[in-house]
Amino acid sequence: MTPTEAAVQRPRVEGDRELEILAATLAVLADVGYDRLTMDAVATRAKASKATLYRRWTNKVSLVIDALVHSKGPHEVPDTGSLQGDLEAVFCGMGGLVDPETVATFGAVVTALTRDPAFAEAFRRDVLGPKIEASRLIWQRAAERGELRDGLDLDLFEPALAGIVLHRVFIMGETPDPGLITRVIEQIIVPSASRPAPSQQAGTPS
Repeated sequence: MTPTEAAVQRPRVEGDRELEILAATLAVLADVGYDRLTMDAVATRAKASKATLYRRWTNKVSLVIDALVHSKGPHEVPDTGSLQGDLEAVFCGMGGLVDPETVATFGAVVTALTRDPAFAEAFRRDVLGPKIEASRLIWQRAAERGELRDGLDLDLFEPALAGIVLHRVFIMGETPDPGLITRVIEQIIVPSASRPAPSQQAGTPS
């Protein structure tokens, strides 16, 4: 039997065992960060052999990305009827910027985004990609409702909320909470993005 034939006959890692390994991956990631994470460390945490991991994942890039993709988060984009309500629902809910695990995970991988091109490409495509699509849907709905001012650059506004909050977390050392998210939305994001009221558009009569 050749190595290729043996690999084909080995059972795939799936179901509960796969989820256990992905959970172990996130645990190791939180403990040591992406740069120091190894397949050996994940195997030890999951009480599995390294060979078991390689039956399903070719390297640590594919393993970590798979774990991040399967981590908790909203499965549907909420539709509250307003830009502010939608942003609060996404960023203050499970998997949002007030979720300690989400913030810790970002801190664990941020250095790898500049050091590991293969990981950075996969992370932006498979982890950030769906989040950006969900954010774009929120802004598209707001535009369809007539909430947004003309000429708004969505490429600038979509990441602005996360950028402001993560700056306060990682640079300023603050702990994110719903109050912080709401203040940024109410005082910065919504006022800057919103269409002026009719009286403001026409000018106030003298």
